[in-house]
Amino acid sequence: MNEQDSHSTGGEVTPTGEFGSSAVRLDEGHVVGDGGIPERFENPGFAPHIHRGADLDEVAAKRAERSVGGLFVISILGTLGFIVAYFAIDERVTMFVPGIGQTNALHLVLGVTMAASLLGIGFGAVQWAKTLMPDEEEVEMRHPMRSADEHREGFVAILGDGAETSHLNRRPLIKYAMGGALGLFAVPVVLPLIGGLGPMPGDALSVTFWNGEKEEDGKYPNKPLRLMRDPQNTPIKASEVTIGSVFHVMPEGLLDLEHHLLEEKGKAAVLVMRLDPDDIKSQKEKDWGHQGIVAYSKICTHVGCPVGLYEQQTHHLLCPCHQSTFDVTQDCKVIFGPAKRPLPQLPITVDDEGYLISKGPFKEATGPSFWERGSA
Repeated sequence: MNEQDSHSTGGEVTPTGEFGSSAVRLDEGHVVGDGGIPERFENPGFAPHIHRGADLDEVAAKRAERSVGGLFVISILGTLGFIVAYFAIDERVTMFVPGIGQTNALHLVLGVTMAASLLGIGFGAVQWAKTLMPDEEEVEMRHPMRSADEHREGFVAILGDGAETSHLNRRPLIKYAMGGALGLFAVPVVLPLIGGLGPMPGDALSVTFWNGEKEEDGKYPNKPLRLMRDPQNTPIKASEVTIGSVFHVMPEGLLDLEHHLLEEKGKAAVLVMRLDPDDIKSQKEKDWGHQGIVAYSKICTHVGCPVGLYEQQTHHLLCPCHQSTFDVTQDCKVIFGPAKRPLPQLPITVDDEGYLISKGPFKEATGPSFWERGSA
């Protein structure tokens, strides 16, 4: 025995061989030994597997399968309810809820149905794991970063066994119900993202308040409407429009409506100005105007900013957002900037009292350019 093979305390030497099984306390609780695991750590607490009813009894397994499938079906119903409510309930409808008070009916129903959809999937997955999936605890010892080939093959076999023991292939009700629940749950996740972009365009990009309100047969009357000052909401006589002046106008009746029609106000905004008829270079512009008075959409055809800057000497309209410039003497064609199309012109004339009125609606869509836009 040498110094490397022994430890001493108070003259007492205790052997600690390479394969010794004892540990010696030297000072203040410090333990030195052969590195073996004390008995109390040999079993880290893994509980023995306790067989469940579904492991031993096919009837119990079927019952568990039905409960899991039922929870997934609840999720499906919640998702379908969300979709129906999203389209069927007006967002302005309110309802009284005890303990909450008056609340938005759409938001309440969407919250309840989405909760049912989420809880159905969550509880179904938990019930599936607790009653049918294997619950034995397993420990994988440390190994090199790349497993041996036989271990890799064994892993593939384990995955196959897992698919079998999870009852996914043997229990088609769970497979199809879970697939339906997870597949449909994507709808309430994606639907608000799409719906939040606004309504589908339909004719919304081509029809403004200048067309008039839609009649019962689904058509627009296209009747003449007076040009009203914005925001004064008063009509304009042709004699009031002098050369160089600019009027911001709206169609008759629009400014009297509720605030929820703000998008209609945006699409229908018009600029009215008077030029010397000799300065107008387009015959169409003369025909659609009145004695040098012309009206053009106020919404830039680039990204929809308000075109509100008029240069009296050059007869140019300037968009302040990206400096698109339109020549009023040439059908408001683009002479500078990123806009690609002229501002749409509103045909105007005067009524028997001398007030400016529209001859009809815009002949093309107002606002930013889009692929279906045409021109008259």
